Amino acid sequence: MPEEEKNNNFLTSSVQDENEPKDIFRKEFFGVIKMLFWAALIVLPVRYYIAQPFVVKGSSMEPNFYDSDYLIVDEISYHLRSPRRDEPIVLRYPKDPTEFFIKRIIGLPGETVEIKDGRVMVKNSEYPEGLILDQSYLDPPNRSTYPNVTEKLGDNEYFVLGDNRDFSSDSRIWGSVPRNMIIGRAFFRAWPWSDLGFVKDYSLSY
Repeated sequence: MPEEEKNNNFLTSSVQDENEPKDIFRKEFFGVIKMLFWAALIVLPVRYYIAQPFVVKGSSMEPNFYDSDYLIVDEISYHLRSPRRDEPIVLRYPKDPTEFFIKRIIGLPGETVEIKDGRVMVKNSEYPEGLILDQSYLDPPNRSTYPNVTEKLGDNEYFVLGDNRDFSSDSRIWGSVPRNMIIGRAFFRAWPWSDLGFVKDYSLSY
């Protein structure tokens, strides 16, 4: 082989060797971008439309939820149906939407909620004279609730209370919650491990 041809082959081989790391880097870079794209495509809709995490702060929902409990909030159910009475929900604080609370639904749109002499009653078309709610999830069950409050709910308004009635800031203080402030229902506890599992369902159809 002529000397000139050997030199040309050597130069071609050298150029190819120099380009190989660049090609590998380019392939890996675009591979990572593609992976991130698909991850975002899957994760973001889940995060914003199906479920999201929530960490309980404070004692307002004891004995059912404790400070630092890590919950998964079901958002998709409320795109398919309305919130139900006695469901624990995560909501935006109506006075400051940047804050998030966990409370339990007591009154539904169009109802009148009356707290009197420690008892919680709702009045609606089915129970015009009022129905005293069974609140077996409290500790002790059906513990007294104060102070006396009467609130007529408008369309798309909900009345919420904390389970730890003596230590909860809720609708007794700051009024009803608009439907668009409700994020979703607490349906799974991921922490602590000792309480891992689905949240007990006390929801009622009436």
